[in-house]
Amino acid sequence: MYIGFNSTLRQGFITHHEYIQVGKGHDTGMNQISLYEAKDAIGNGEQTLSRDVYRLGQRFDFYRMLSFYFTTVGFYFSSMITVLTVYVFLYGRIYVVLSGVEREILQNRNIHQSKTLEEALATQSIVQLGLLLVLPMVMEIGLEKGFRTALGDFIIMQLQLASVFFTFQLGTKAHYYGRTLLHGGSKYRPTGRGFVVFHATFADNYRRYSRSHFVKGLEILILLIVYEVYGSSYRSSHLYLFITISMWFLATSWLFAPFLFNPYGFDWQKTVDDWTDWKRWMGNRGGIGISPHKSWEFWWDEENDHLKYSNLRGKILEIILAFRFFVYQYGIVYHMDITHHNKDLLVFGLSWAALIIIFILLKASQMVSLKRQRIGTDFNLMFRILKALRFLGFLAVMTVLFVVYGLTISDLLAAIISFMPSGWAIILIAQTFKVCLKGSQLWDSVKELSRAYEYVMGLIIFLPIVILSWVPHASECQTRLLFNEAFSRGLQISMILAGKWAAYKSD
Repeated sequence: MYIGFNSTLRQGFITHHEYIQVGKGHDTGMNQISLYEAKDAIGNGEQTLSRDVYRLGQRFDFYRMLSFYFTTVGFYFSSMITVLTVYVFLYGRIYVVLSGVEREILQNRNIHQSKTLEEALATQSIVQLGLLLVLPMVMEIGLEKGFRTALGDFIIMQLQLASVFFTFQLGTKAHYYGRTLLHGGSKYRPTGRGFVVFHATFADNYRRYSRSHFVKGLEILILLIVYEVYGSSYRSSHLYLFITISMWFLATSWLFAPFLFNPYGFDWQKTVDDWTDWKRWMGNRGGIGISPHKSWEFWWDEENDHLKYSNLRGKILEIILAFRFFVYQYGIVYHMDITHHNKDLLVFGLSWAALIIIFILLKASQMVSLKRQRIGTDFNLMFRILKALRFLGFLAVMTVLFVVYGLTISDLLAAIISFMPSGWAIILIAQTFKVCLKGSQLWDSVKELSRAYEYVMGLIIFLPIVILSWVPHASECQTRLLFNEAFSRGLQISMILAGKWAAYKSD
Protein backbone atom coordinates (compact mmCIF):
# COMPACT_ATOMS: atom_id res chain seq x y z
CA MET A 1 0.00 0.00 0.00
CA TYR A 2 2.73 2.48 0.99
CA ILE A 3 4.69 1.62 -2.17
CA GLY A 4 1.68 2.69 -4.19
CA PHE A 5 1.40 5.92 -2.18
CA ASN A 6 5.06 6.74 -2.76
CA SER A 7 4.77 5.99 -6.49
CA THR A 8 1.72 8.25 -6.76
CA LEU A 9 3.54 11.04 -4.90
CA ARG A 10 6.28 10.82 -7.54
CA GLN A 11 3.63 11.10 -10.29
CA GLY A 12 3.97 7.48 -11.23
CA PHE A 13 1.30 5.11 -12.56
CA ILE A 14 0.31 1.69 -11.26
CA THR A 15 -1.42 -0.86 -13.44
CA HIS A 16 -4.01 -3.20 -11.98
CA HIS A 17 -4.63 -6.61 -13.55
CA GLU A 18 -7.68 -8.74 -12.79
CA TYR A 19 -7.94 -12.46 -13.46
CA ILE A 20 -11.36 -14.08 -13.53
CA GLN A 21 -10.27 -17.67 -12.89
CA VAL A 22 -8.09 -17.03 -9.84
CA GLY A 23 -9.65 -18.45 -6.68
CA LYS A 24 -9.08 -17.45 -3.08
CA GLY A 25 -10.34 -18.82 0.22
CA HIS A 26 -12.90 -16.64 1.97
CA ASP A 27 -13.84 -16.36 5.61
CA THR A 28 -17.01 -18.25 6.47
CA GLY A 29 -17.51 -17.70 10.18
CA MET A 30 -18.59 -14.70 12.22
CA ASN A 31 -15.42 -14.67 14.31
CA GLN A 32 -13.14 -15.01 11.27
CA ILE A 33 -14.85 -12.16 9.47
CA SER A 34 -14.65 -9.96 12.57
CA LEU A 35 -10.93 -10.64 12.91
CA TYR A 36 -10.43 -9.75 9.26
CA GLU A 37 -12.44 -6.53 9.63
CA ALA A 38 -10.42 -5.65 12.72
CA LYS A 39 -7.18 -6.22 10.81
CA ASP A 40 -8.33 -3.98 7.97
CA ALA A 41 -9.53 -1.27 10.37
CA ILE A 42 -6.19 -1.25 12.23
CA GLY A 43 -4.30 -1.05 8.94
CA ASN A 44 -6.40 1.87 7.74
CA GLY A 45 -5.88 3.58 11.08
CA GLU A 46 -2.12 3.34 10.63
CA GLN A 47 -2.49 4.70 7.08
CA THR A 48 -4.45 7.66 8.42
CA LEU A 49 -1.57 8.49 10.78
CA SER A 50 1.09 8.12 8.08
CA ARG A 51 2.83 11.03 6.38
CA ASP A 52 2.11 9.51 2.94
CA VAL A 53 -1.64 9.99 3.27
CA TYR A 54 -1.07 13.53 4.54
CA ARG A 55 1.09 14.40 1.55
CA LEU A 56 -1.37 12.87 -0.90
CA GLY A 57 -4.16 14.92 0.67
CA GLN A 58 -2.09 18.08 0.20
CA ARG A 59 -1.43 17.41 -3.50
CA PHE A 60 -4.62 15.90 -4.89
CA ASP A 61 -7.29 17.99 -6.54
CA PHE A 62 -10.81 17.91 -5.13
CA TYR A 63 -12.26 15.15 -7.32
CA ARG A 64 -9.25 12.87 -7.06
CA MET A 65 -9.22 13.51 -3.31
CA LEU A 66 -12.83 12.27 -3.10
CA SER A 67 -11.88 9.12 -4.99
CA PHE A 68 -8.88 8.58 -2.72
CA TYR A 69 -10.96 9.21 0.42
CA PHE A 70 -13.76 6.77 -0.34
CA THR A 71 -11.47 4.00 -1.63
CA THR A 72 -9.01 4.02 1.31
CA VAL A 73 -9.44 5.43 4.82
CA GLY A 74 -12.69 7.30 4.22
CA PHE A 75 -14.93 4.25 4.67
CA TYR A 76 -13.50 3.55 8.12
CA PHE A 77 -13.51 7.21 9.10
CA SER A 78 -17.20 7.44 8.13
CA SER A 79 -17.95 4.32 10.19
CA MET A 80 -16.30 5.87 13.22
CA ILE A 81 -18.18 9.16 12.73
CA THR A 82 -21.48 7.23 12.47
CA VAL A 83 -20.90 5.60 15.86
CA LEU A 84 -19.65 8.83 17.44
CA THR A 85 -22.81 10.58 16.24
CA VAL A 86 -24.91 8.13 18.27
CA TYR A 87 -22.84 8.88 21.38
CA VAL A 88 -22.99 12.64 20.88
CA PHE A 89 -26.76 12.56 20.38
CA LEU A 90 -27.46 10.38 23.42
CA TYR A 91 -25.10 12.18 25.78
CA GLY A 92 -26.49 15.49 24.58
CA ARG A 93 -30.03 14.30 25.27
CA ILE A 94 -29.00 12.96 28.68
CA TYR A 95 -27.49 16.33 29.59
CA VAL A 96 -30.63 18.16 28.47
CA VAL A 97 -32.83 15.77 30.47
CA LEU A 98 -30.80 15.57 33.69
CA SER A 99 -29.82 19.26 33.83
CA GLY A 100 -33.43 20.45 33.75
CA VAL A 101 -33.16 22.20 30.38
CA GLU A 102 -35.83 19.92 28.92
CA ARG A 103 -38.26 20.80 31.70
CA GLU A 104 -37.71 24.50 31.11
CA ILE A 105 -38.30 24.05 27.39
CA LEU A 106 -41.54 22.15 28.01
CA GLN A 107 -42.81 24.90 30.27
CA ASN A 108 -42.43 27.39 27.41
CA ARG A 109 -45.81 27.36 25.74
CA ASN A 110 -44.59 28.58 22.35
CA ILE A 111 -42.01 25.80 22.03
CA HIS A 112 -44.30 23.13 23.42
CA GLN A 113 -47.02 23.81 20.87
CA SER A 114 -44.62 23.72 17.93
CA LYS A 115 -44.82 20.47 15.94
CA THR A 116 -42.24 21.38 13.30
CA LEU A 117 -39.31 19.77 15.12
CA GLU A 118 -41.27 16.59 15.85
CA GLU A 119 -42.28 16.22 12.20
CA ALA A 120 -38.68 16.74 11.07
CA LEU A 121 -37.37 14.15 13.52
CA ALA A 122 -40.05 11.65 12.55
CA THR A 123 -39.12 12.05 8.87
CA GLN A 124 -35.38 11.59 9.33
CA SER A 125 -35.97 8.54 11.54
CA ILE A 126 -36.69 6.60 8.34
CA VAL A 127 -33.18 7.45 7.18
CA GLN A 128 -31.79 6.25 10.54
CA LEU A 129 -33.00 2.75 9.74
CA GLY A 130 -30.42 2.64 6.95
CA LEU A 131 -32.95 2.37 4.12
CA LEU A 132 -31.00 4.77 1.93
CA LEU A 133 -28.01 2.43 2.07
CA VAL A 134 -30.22 -0.42 0.85
CA LEU A 135 -31.43 1.40 -2.27
CA PRO A 136 -28.22 0.92 -4.35
CA MET A 137 -28.26 -2.83 -3.68
CA VAL A 138 -31.95 -3.11 -4.56
CA MET A 139 -31.44 -1.10 -7.74
CA GLU A 140 -28.44 -3.21 -8.82
CA ILE A 141 -30.26 -6.51 -8.28
CA GLY A 142 -33.39 -5.08 -9.88
CA LEU A 143 -31.58 -4.08 -13.05
CA GLU A 144 -29.87 -7.47 -13.33
CA LYS A 145 -32.64 -9.87 -12.28
CA GLY A 146 -35.81 -7.81 -11.98
CA PHE A 147 -37.30 -5.80 -9.15
CA ARG A 148 -39.49 -8.66 -7.91
CA THR A 149 -36.35 -10.76 -7.37
CA ALA A 150 -34.62 -7.78 -5.75
CA LEU A 151 -37.51 -7.32 -3.31
CA GLY A 152 -37.51 -11.04 -2.50
CA ASP A 153 -33.75 -11.05 -1.90
CA PHE A 154 -34.09 -8.03 0.36
CA ILE A 155 -36.78 -9.74 2.46
CA ILE A 156 -34.68 -12.93 2.72
CA MET A 157 -31.68 -10.89 3.84
CA GLN A 158 -33.70 -9.30 6.62
CA LEU A 159 -35.06 -12.68 7.73
CA GLN A 160 -31.47 -13.97 7.89
CA LEU A 161 -30.58 -10.96 10.09
CA ALA A 162 -28.21 -9.38 7.58
CA SER A 163 -28.86 -5.99 9.19
CA VAL A 164 -27.74 -7.36 12.56
CA PHE A 165 -24.56 -8.75 11.02
CA PHE A 166 -23.51 -5.57 9.23
CA THR A 167 -24.43 -3.40 12.24
CA PHE A 168 -22.14 -5.58 14.32
CA GLN A 169 -19.31 -5.21 11.80
CA LEU A 170 -19.83 -1.44 11.93
CA GLY A 171 -18.87 -1.58 15.60
CA THR A 172 -15.79 -3.66 14.77
CA LYS A 173 -14.54 -1.10 12.25
CA ALA A 174 -15.26 1.90 14.48
CA HIS A 175 -13.60 0.40 17.58
CA TYR A 176 -10.33 -0.78 16.06
CA TYR A 177 -9.96 2.21 13.74
CA GLY A 178 -10.58 4.66 16.60
CA ARG A 179 -8.25 2.82 19.00
CA THR A 180 -5.48 2.82 16.40
CA LEU A 181 -5.87 6.57 15.90
CA LEU A 182 -5.52 7.08 19.66
CA HIS A 183 -2.76 4.62 20.55
CA GLY A 184 -1.39 3.00 17.39
CA GLY A 185 -0.27 -0.60 17.81
CA SER A 186 -0.84 -2.33 14.49
CA LYS A 187 -0.03 -6.05 14.46
CA TYR A 188 -0.78 -9.12 12.39
CA ARG A 189 -4.00 -10.93 13.27
CA PRO A 190 -4.36 -14.45 11.85
CA THR A 191 -7.89 -15.22 10.70
CA GLY A 192 -7.67 -18.74 9.28
CA ARG A 193 -9.39 -20.22 6.25
CA GLY A 194 -11.17 -23.24 7.73
CA PHE A 195 -14.78 -24.21 7.13
CA VAL A 196 -16.38 -23.11 10.39
CA VAL A 197 -18.89 -25.69 11.61
CA PHE A 198 -18.01 -25.61 15.30
CA HIS A 199 -19.50 -23.89 18.30
CA ALA A 200 -17.56 -20.95 19.73
CA THR A 201 -17.79 -20.93 23.52
CA PHE A 202 -19.16 -18.01 25.48
CA ALA A 203 -15.70 -17.33 26.89
CA ASP A 204 -14.23 -17.13 23.37
CA ASN A 205 -16.87 -14.66 22.23
CA TYR A 206 -16.47 -12.66 25.42
CA ARG A 207 -12.70 -12.39 24.92
CA ARG A 208 -13.11 -11.28 21.31
CA TYR A 209 -15.89 -8.74 21.68
CA SER A 210 -15.86 -7.56 25.30
CA ARG A 211 -14.16 -4.21 24.69
CA SER A 212 -15.13 -3.66 21.07
CA HIS A 213 -18.87 -4.39 21.35
CA PHE A 214 -20.20 -5.55 24.73
CA VAL A 215 -19.00 -2.59 26.80
CA LYS A 216 -20.18 -0.08 24.21
CA GLY A 217 -23.49 -1.89 23.72
CA LEU A 218 -24.21 -1.82 27.47
CA GLU A 219 -23.24 1.85 27.58
CA ILE A 220 -25.73 2.73 24.85
CA LEU A 221 -28.33 0.56 26.58
CA ILE A 222 -27.88 2.45 29.87
CA LEU A 223 -28.08 5.77 28.02
CA LEU A 224 -31.38 4.75 26.42
CA ILE A 225 -32.80 3.55 29.74
CA VAL A 226 -31.83 6.78 31.53
CA TYR A 227 -33.29 8.79 28.64
CA GLU A 228 -36.53 6.83 28.89
CA VAL A 229 -36.81 7.07 32.70
CA TYR A 230 -35.94 10.73 33.20
CA GLY A 231 -37.03 12.20 29.86
CA SER A 232 -40.56 13.52 29.46
CA SER A 233 -40.69 15.40 26.17
CA TYR A 234 -41.96 12.50 24.01
CA ARG A 235 -43.92 10.47 26.56
CA SER A 236 -47.27 11.21 24.91
CA SER A 237 -46.21 10.52 21.34
CA HIS A 238 -44.59 7.80 19.28
CA LEU A 239 -41.68 10.08 18.46
CA TYR A 240 -39.43 8.45 21.06
CA LEU A 241 -39.76 5.14 19.24
CA PHE A 242 -38.98 6.71 15.87
CA ILE A 243 -35.90 8.51 17.21
CA THR A 244 -34.36 5.73 19.30
CA ILE A 245 -35.38 2.53 17.49
CA SER A 246 -32.17 2.48 15.45
CA MET A 247 -30.12 2.96 18.64
CA TRP A 248 -31.92 0.11 20.43
CA PHE A 249 -31.22 -1.99 17.36
CA LEU A 250 -27.55 -0.95 17.44
CA ALA A 251 -27.14 -1.85 21.13
CA THR A 252 -28.86 -5.23 20.88
CA SER A 253 -26.90 -6.12 17.74
CA TRP A 254 -23.60 -5.38 19.44
CA LEU A 255 -24.57 -7.42 22.51
CA PHE A 256 -26.10 -10.54 20.97
CA ALA A 257 -25.01 -10.86 17.31
CA PRO A 258 -22.05 -13.22 18.08
CA PHE A 259 -24.46 -15.67 19.71
CA LEU A 260 -27.12 -15.41 17.01
CA PHE A 261 -24.57 -16.37 14.34
CA ASN A 262 -22.91 -19.03 16.49
CA PRO A 263 -23.69 -22.67 15.57
CA TYR A 264 -25.53 -24.40 18.44
CA GLY A 265 -25.82 -21.00 20.07
CA PHE A 266 -29.05 -21.96 21.85
CA ASP A 267 -28.38 -25.62 22.53
CA TRP A 268 -29.01 -26.27 26.23
CA GLN A 269 -26.07 -28.61 26.83
CA LYS A 270 -23.72 -26.24 25.02
CA THR A 271 -25.04 -23.37 27.14
CA VAL A 272 -24.36 -25.29 30.37
CA ASP A 273 -20.84 -26.17 29.18
CA ASP A 274 -20.21 -22.55 28.17
CA TRP A 275 -21.24 -21.30 31.61
CA THR A 276 -18.91 -23.78 33.35
CA ASP A 277 -16.04 -22.87 31.03
CA TRP A 278 -16.59 -19.13 31.50
CA LYS A 279 -16.67 -19.40 35.31
CA ARG A 280 -13.46 -21.45 35.24
CA TRP A 281 -11.80 -18.86 33.00
CA MET A 282 -12.91 -15.95 35.20
CA GLY A 283 -11.74 -17.60 38.41
CA ASN A 284 -8.34 -18.77 37.15
CA ARG A 285 -5.65 -16.64 38.80
CA GLY A 286 -3.10 -17.66 36.23
CA GLY A 287 0.61 -18.33 36.60
CA ILE A 288 3.82 -18.56 34.60
CA GLY A 289 3.18 -19.69 31.03
CA ILE A 290 -0.63 -19.48 31.27
CA SER A 291 -2.23 -18.21 28.05
CA PRO A 292 -5.00 -15.57 27.99
CA HIS A 293 -7.40 -18.30 26.86
CA LYS A 294 -6.97 -20.01 30.24
CA SER A 295 -6.94 -17.09 32.67
CA TRP A 296 -8.95 -13.88 32.89
CA GLU A 297 -6.06 -12.00 34.54
CA PHE A 298 -3.67 -12.64 31.65
CA TRP A 299 -6.36 -11.73 29.13
CA TRP A 300 -7.06 -8.49 31.03
CA ASP A 301 -3.38 -7.55 31.00
CA GLU A 302 -3.09 -8.36 27.28
CA GLU A 303 -6.23 -6.35 26.49
CA ASN A 304 -4.60 -3.24 27.99
CA ASP A 305 -1.23 -3.62 26.24
CA HIS A 306 -2.06 -0.86 23.77
CA LEU A 307 -1.93 1.65 26.66
CA LYS A 308 1.58 0.51 27.57
CA TYR A 309 3.00 1.75 24.26
CA SER A 310 0.71 4.77 23.85
CA ASN A 311 2.12 8.29 23.89
CA LEU A 312 1.10 11.11 26.23
CA ARG A 313 -1.50 12.47 23.82
CA GLY A 314 -3.27 9.10 23.59
CA LYS A 315 -3.35 8.64 27.36
CA ILE A 316 -4.72 12.14 27.96
CA LEU A 317 -7.45 11.58 25.38
CA GLU A 318 -8.24 8.20 26.96
CA ILE A 319 -8.71 9.90 30.36
CA ILE A 320 -10.88 12.64 28.84
CA LEU A 321 -13.10 10.03 27.15
CA ALA A 322 -13.41 8.14 30.46
CA PHE A 323 -14.81 11.25 32.16
CA ARG A 324 -18.06 10.85 30.20
CA PHE A 325 -19.09 8.10 32.63
CA PHE A 326 -19.24 10.60 35.49
CA VAL A 327 -22.18 12.33 33.77
CA TYR A 328 -24.57 9.69 35.13
CA GLN A 329 -23.61 10.26 38.76
CA TYR A 330 -23.57 14.05 38.44
CA GLY A 331 -27.04 14.15 36.90
CA ILE A 332 -28.93 11.30 38.55
CA VAL A 333 -28.08 12.03 42.21
CA TYR A 334 -30.00 15.32 42.03
CA HIS A 335 -33.13 13.45 40.91
CA MET A 336 -33.15 11.04 43.87
CA ASP A 337 -35.87 11.39 46.50
CA ILE A 338 -33.37 11.37 49.35
CA THR A 339 -31.92 14.73 48.17
CA HIS A 340 -35.35 16.42 48.53
CA HIS A 341 -34.70 18.40 45.31
CA ASN A 342 -31.58 20.02 46.80
CA LYS A 343 -29.34 21.34 43.99
CA ASP A 344 -26.34 22.14 46.20
CA LEU A 345 -22.90 20.91 45.12
CA LEU A 346 -22.64 19.22 48.53
CA VAL A 347 -25.05 16.55 47.28
CA PHE A 348 -22.59 15.53 44.57
CA GLY A 349 -19.79 15.50 47.13
CA LEU A 350 -21.80 13.24 49.45
CA SER A 351 -22.45 10.87 46.56
CA TRP A 352 -18.69 10.56 46.08
CA ALA A 353 -18.28 9.92 49.80
CA ALA A 354 -20.86 7.12 49.56
CA LEU A 355 -19.05 5.65 46.54
CA ILE A 356 -15.70 5.69 48.38
CA ILE A 357 -17.27 4.01 51.41
CA ILE A 358 -18.69 1.27 49.15
CA PHE A 359 -15.25 0.66 47.65
CA ILE A 360 -13.64 0.52 51.12
CA LEU A 361 -16.23 -1.99 52.34
CA LEU A 362 -15.72 -4.16 49.24
CA LYS A 363 -11.95 -4.08 49.75
CA ALA A 364 -12.35 -4.96 53.43
CA SER A 365 -14.65 -7.87 52.52
CA GLN A 366 -12.08 -9.12 50.01
CA MET A 367 -9.25 -8.92 52.55
CA VAL A 368 -11.31 -10.83 55.13
CA SER A 369 -12.02 -13.57 52.58
CA LEU A 370 -8.32 -13.86 51.71
CA LYS A 371 -7.37 -14.00 55.40
CA ARG A 372 -9.91 -16.74 55.93
CA GLN A 373 -8.47 -18.82 53.10
CA ARG A 374 -4.91 -18.44 54.41
CA ILE A 375 -5.63 -19.04 58.10
CA GLY A 376 -7.81 -22.10 57.54
CA THR A 377 -10.57 -23.52 59.71
CA ASP A 378 -9.18 -22.49 63.13
CA PHE A 379 -10.89 -19.08 63.16
CA ASN A 380 -14.13 -19.91 61.35
CA LEU A 381 -16.24 -18.79 64.30
CA MET A 382 -14.56 -15.39 64.42
CA PHE A 383 -15.07 -14.82 60.69
CA ARG A 384 -18.72 -15.79 60.97
CA ILE A 385 -19.18 -13.31 63.79
CA LEU A 386 -17.54 -10.60 61.69
CA LYS A 387 -19.83 -11.46 58.77
CA ALA A 388 -22.89 -11.28 61.03
CA LEU A 389 -21.77 -7.92 62.47
CA ARG A 390 -21.18 -6.59 58.96
CA PHE A 391 -24.67 -7.68 57.88
CA LEU A 392 -26.27 -6.14 60.98
CA GLY A 393 -24.38 -2.89 60.41
CA PHE A 394 -25.52 -2.76 56.79
CA LEU A 395 -29.11 -3.44 57.88
CA ALA A 396 -28.95 -0.67 60.50
CA VAL A 397 -27.58 1.87 58.00
CA MET A 398 -30.25 1.03 55.42
CA THR A 399 -32.98 1.28 58.06
CA VAL A 400 -31.80 4.74 59.09
CA LEU A 401 -31.64 5.86 55.45
CA PHE A 402 -35.15 4.58 54.70
CA VAL A 403 -36.84 5.82 57.91
CA VAL A 404 -35.00 9.04 58.74
CA TYR A 405 -33.75 10.38 55.40
CA GLY A 406 -36.53 9.15 53.10
CA LEU A 407 -34.60 6.72 50.90
CA THR A 408 -36.80 4.81 48.44
CA ILE A 409 -36.46 1.70 46.28
CA SER A 410 -36.22 3.88 43.16
CA ASP A 411 -33.29 5.67 44.80
CA LEU A 412 -31.46 2.35 45.16
CA LEU A 413 -31.97 1.58 41.47
CA ALA A 414 -30.90 5.11 40.55
CA ALA A 415 -27.79 4.73 42.72
CA ILE A 416 -26.84 1.54 40.88
CA ILE A 417 -27.24 3.23 37.49
CA SER A 418 -25.23 6.27 38.61
CA PHE A 419 -22.44 4.55 40.57
CA MET A 420 -21.71 1.67 38.19
CA PRO A 421 -20.48 3.91 35.30
CA SER A 422 -18.39 5.94 37.76
CA GLY A 423 -16.64 2.77 38.92
CA TRP A 424 -15.94 1.81 35.32
CA ALA A 425 -14.47 5.27 34.67
CA ILE A 426 -12.14 4.82 37.66
CA ILE A 427 -10.99 1.50 36.17
CA LEU A 428 -10.30 3.08 32.77
CA ILE A 429 -8.36 5.97 34.31
CA ALA A 430 -6.34 3.57 36.50
CA GLN A 431 -5.44 1.48 33.45
CA THR A 432 -3.76 4.48 31.84
CA PHE A 433 -1.48 4.70 34.91
CA LYS A 434 -0.68 0.99 34.84
CA VAL A 435 3.08 1.63 34.70
CA CYS A 436 2.91 3.61 37.94
CA LEU A 437 0.40 1.43 39.80
CA LYS A 438 1.42 -2.07 38.78
CA GLY A 439 2.70 -4.12 41.70
CA SER A 440 0.98 -1.99 44.33
CA GLN A 441 -1.99 -2.93 46.48
CA LEU A 442 -4.05 -0.26 44.72
CA TRP A 443 -3.50 -2.00 41.37
CA ASP A 444 -4.71 -5.29 42.88
CA SER A 445 -7.87 -3.49 44.02
CA VAL A 446 -8.40 -2.13 40.50
CA LYS A 447 -7.97 -5.62 39.06
CA GLU A 448 -10.50 -7.16 41.46
CA LEU A 449 -12.96 -4.35 40.82
CA SER A 450 -12.60 -4.94 37.08
CA ARG A 451 -13.17 -8.65 37.63
CA ALA A 452 -16.43 -7.85 39.44
CA TYR A 453 -17.56 -5.68 36.52
CA GLU A 454 -16.71 -8.47 34.08
CA TYR A 455 -18.85 -10.86 36.10
CA VAL A 456 -21.82 -8.46 35.98
CA MET A 457 -21.43 -7.87 32.22
CA GLY A 458 -21.16 -11.58 31.57
CA LEU A 459 -24.32 -12.31 33.58
CA ILE A 460 -26.30 -9.62 31.76
CA ILE A 461 -25.27 -10.96 28.35
CA PHE A 462 -25.59 -14.63 29.29
CA LEU A 463 -29.13 -14.38 30.73
CA PRO A 464 -30.96 -13.99 27.35
CA ILE A 465 -28.94 -16.91 25.97
CA VAL A 466 -30.16 -19.10 28.85
CA ILE A 467 -33.77 -18.04 28.26
CA LEU A 468 -33.57 -18.82 24.54
CA SER A 469 -31.89 -22.15 25.31
CA TRP A 470 -34.94 -23.08 27.39
CA VAL A 471 -37.23 -22.48 24.41
CA PRO A 472 -37.90 -25.79 22.59
CA HIS A 473 -36.42 -26.09 19.08
CA ALA A 474 -34.79 -22.64 19.29
CA SER A 475 -31.43 -24.05 18.22
CA GLU A 476 -32.91 -25.85 15.19
CA CYS A 477 -34.80 -22.72 14.10
CA GLN A 478 -31.63 -20.66 14.42
CA THR A 479 -29.68 -23.11 12.23
CA ARG A 480 -32.35 -23.30 9.51
CA LEU A 481 -33.00 -19.56 9.45
CA LEU A 482 -29.50 -18.13 9.52
CA PHE A 483 -27.45 -20.63 7.51
CA ASN A 484 -27.76 -22.06 4.03
CA GLU A 485 -28.85 -25.60 3.33
CA ALA A 486 -25.33 -27.05 2.98
CA PHE A 487 -24.18 -25.42 6.20
CA SER A 488 -27.27 -26.59 8.07
CA ARG A 489 -26.76 -30.14 6.79
CA GLY A 490 -23.16 -30.00 8.01
CA LEU A 491 -24.32 -28.97 11.46
CA GLN A 492 -26.83 -31.80 11.62
CA ILE A 493 -24.24 -34.36 10.51
CA SER A 494 -21.73 -33.11 13.08
CA MET A 495 -24.42 -33.38 15.77
CA ILE A 496 -25.15 -37.00 14.78
CA LEU A 497 -21.46 -37.88 14.76
CA ALA A 498 -20.97 -36.23 18.13
CA GLY A 499 -23.85 -38.28 19.54
CA LYS A 500 -22.47 -41.53 18.15
CA TRP A 501 -19.01 -40.74 19.52
CA ALA A 502 -20.46 -40.00 22.96
CA ALA A 503 -22.40 -43.30 22.88
CA TYR A 504 -19.24 -45.14 21.79
CA LYS A 505 -17.23 -43.71 24.68
CA SER A 506 -19.97 -44.57 27.19
CA ASP A 507 -19.95 -48.18 25.97
